Amino acid sequence: MDKFPLSCDTFVALLPATASGYVIFGKNSDRPDNEVQEVIYRPAASFQPGEKLQCTYIEVDQALSTNAVILSKPAWMWGAEMGANEKGVVIGNEAVWTKLNGAEDYTECLLGMDLLRLGLERGSSARESLEVITALLETHGQGGACAEGGDMYYHNSFIIADCTEAWVLETAGKLWVAERVTEGVRNISNQLTITTKYDLSSPNLVEKATDLKLYKPEDGEFNFAKVFDQDSMSSVISRFCNGRKLMKKYAENGTFSVTDMMNILRDTDSGINRQSGTCGSQVSMLPSNGTSASIAMGMPCCHWFTGIPDPAVSMFKPFIFTPNVSIGHLTTSPDHGADDPARKQPRFGGKVERRHPLYIAHEKLLTLQVQNEAKASAIIKNVRDLELNCVADMDEVLKCFDESSYSKVNELFAHMSNMESNFYK
Repeated sequence: MDKFPLSCDTFVALLPATASGYVIFGKNSDRPDNEVQEVIYRPAASFQPGEKLQCTYIEVDQALSTNAVILSKPAWMWGAEMGANEKGVVIGNEAVWTKLNGAEDYTECLLGMDLLRLGLERGSSARESLEVITALLETHGQGGACAEGGDMYYHNSFIIADCTEAWVLETAGKLWVAERVTEGVRNISNQLTITTKYDLSSPNLVEKATDLKLYKPEDGEFNFAKVFDQDSMSSVISRFCNGRKLMKKYAENGTFSVTDMMNILRDTDSGINRQSGTCGSQVSMLPSNGTSASIAMGMPCCHWFTGIPDPAVSMFKPFIFTPNVSIGHLTTSPDHGADDPARKQPRFGGKVERRHPLYIAHEKLLTLQVQNEAKASAIIKNVRDLELNCVADMDEVLKCFDESSYSKVNELFAHMSNMESNFYK
């Protein structure tokens, strides 16, 4: 089975590593070059009993109610690479290749990205989202093409976090383990990392591994990564270690910040930033107050998305859930409906336009980098200065946030997307 040189990396920092009592989450979504990633908002909704939900490939039972979500997702699929919900839950996923990868992966089931979106739509806490994902995984399995070309298949790992804790969830087929993280820093890359210490697992995990002839009691203590992980590529191991070193470096004085997470996601020497292959990035700041992260309880969560490739030459734009939020249209890809090649059988029989307006504008900057590097560098500096000012402004807004602040942030993401786009024109 083909492997792609994916290099997704997901990170989370909790107290005592972080400044001002935040939980800080970050992810680079590294996908096939030229795949368009859109940022979309979906409001909370209610449904009738018995309704069905169409995911990327299959239908599942719809929940009676869903949370409002902000998602960064490949434009061709239903699921998402990363995102957040109105309850203060954030999730990012990674491709992993396990000893259970095989011909069954070609059967269309739920993608890991579908599971991620379902977890955000249905979970009110990190633990609830974990339970949603694992229940759906055990019921429906994971499978189907994970790239629009139809030639990429993998299993998944996740970091699921809220304002009080994070969970690392790692899977092999329908089997899984989860590790609870309550302090310090944690990261995942494209390999299994949970070994003998885990807090939750799929039913009869050890017995099933034994039946699959992947584990024998005489081998010693059950080690999930050792039992199920394929031989990880050296580049993956190196990137995981580099990410851990960077996290510990920024966290050593207990001052890990949003800008530190942005710097990590922009780091090319470590392999974390794949430049054009990093199709989208997210950083989230969750107030670690031990309660629900709803605005009604005080300081809200703030989520930052690029929505375009290469965080080193793009801008993180802030989003806050409010009753009348609007993110505009600049990061929304064209909807081709039933004629979309990803929705028709046979799959992927043609190509359609998936670029959204901000993506198209950003392409002009990438072209300018080749034609006039000095001019492009000046634009990139202006965009970075705008981002730094925005981060500082948001710090002030969040410190004294109340209902009167709604009007300041309802269209904030749309406004900053428009300002960024104007720099590229």
